[in-house]
Amino acid sequence: MASADTETIYEGKILTVERMEGRWEVVRHQPAVAVLVLNGQGEMLLVRQARPAIGAHTVEAPAGLIDEGETPEQAARRELQEEAGFDGELTLLTRFFTSPGFCDEELHVFRARNLRESKLPQDEGEDLEVLWMTPQALLDGLREGALVSSGPSVAAALYGVLALGGQAQ
Repeated sequence: MASADTETIYEGKILTVERMEGRWEVVRHQPAVAVLVLNGQGEMLLVRQARPAIGAHTVEAPAGLIDEGETPEQAARRELQEEAGFDGELTLLTRFFTSPGFCDEELHVFRARNLRESKLPQDEGEDLEVLWMTPQALLDGLREGALVSSGPSVAAALYGVLALGGQAQ
């Protein structure tokens, strides 16, 4: 979508920063996926990981970037295997732009069911802890300030609350 009035300010491995029409700074970012998993006890699969950009450990749904040549479903399956050691039947729930005021990152959110163990090596430098927590406990922890998370994980938790209450498909 770059026009003649677009200047590249920075180009990195996963993002590019552009200035459009001399005034709007826009981050061009690879698309990503997140995976919602609910078990039979109503718990949500989460991973705790260090996030240097915010100087904190977050509790998030398994998620990551879509690699070149991958479909969103393939990326979701790979991330679930790398981060949590599972594979399953995937269904696309929704997709949205994470912060369209300045960034074009599109996120595809999947639900995984009928899990089976299937581990792939974690990405280099990742140190993840797998957790099971109810969606409500995640939302409560965020509200109380005891937990830190991401927008996609909050959306997944809200969907989980609805699904457990029989209000989501």
